[in-house]
Amino acid sequence: MSGHSKWATIKHKKGAADAKRGQIFTKLIKEISIAARMGGGDPDSNARLRTAILKARGANMPKDNIDRSIKKGTGEFGDAVYEELVYEAYAPGGVAVLIEVLTDNKNRAAAEVRNILTRSGGSLATSNAVLRLFARKGVISLDGEKYAEDKVMELALEGGADDIVNENGEIVVYTTPEAFESVLNAITEGGMETDGAEISMVPESYVATDKDSGAKIQKLIDKLEESDDVQNVYHNAELPDQEEEE
Repeated sequence: MSGHSKWATIKHKKGAADAKRGQIFTKLIKEISIAARMGGGDPDSNARLRTAILKARGANMPKDNIDRSIKKGTGEFGDAVYEELVYEAYAPGGVAVLIEVLTDNKNRAAAEVRNILTRSGGSLATSNAVLRLFARKGVISLDGEKYAEDKVMELALEGGADDIVNENGEIVVYTTPEAFESVLNAITEGGMETDGAEISMVPESYVATDKDSGAKIQKLIDKLEESDDVQNVYHNAELPDQEEEE
């Protein structure tokens, strides 16, 4: 439970940082485009595209932007072709880091990720050394001051949720990737607005860090997230409270 709630705090901070830097739309556009390229531009028959569109709408992306992103992915608009890459790495203190990349130039992306890791005291890991420490889950968060936890639980379980956690007033619902859409629909059709909804990588457990190592890890995560090629960064660090609150 504590691991889940700490993950929610990390993801909330990440979302706020992305929005502040004005990068969230860029990342969502790439996510929609590659979903359309891989599975076609019809969200009714492309579950990954449906999920990406739901995430974009949750971030208040205009419909025109979403439509252009789909056309870019299907080749109707623009000629950029994105590739998906996943880097497994270690941050200072042996903290596991997963770096998801969407890029139109994998050589540039690889060089930048390696450079950031080297300059920040991190290193690349061997294949599956880090990936095995995470599980792919649907995660939906809601404002616990706005909605009653019992009602959220009722709707979420009706949709097929696995777990519901309340952390400092934020209600976080966990699902399997397969049940994500049905749970999200159950919640939104019940009249509730989410603070965030996505399918992500959730660590199975966390590594405690002190103030100094926590600051180094946070600096590494921030540098990675500032890269235009980096789509998502996940880690299993249990950062000190003062680091999370900054």
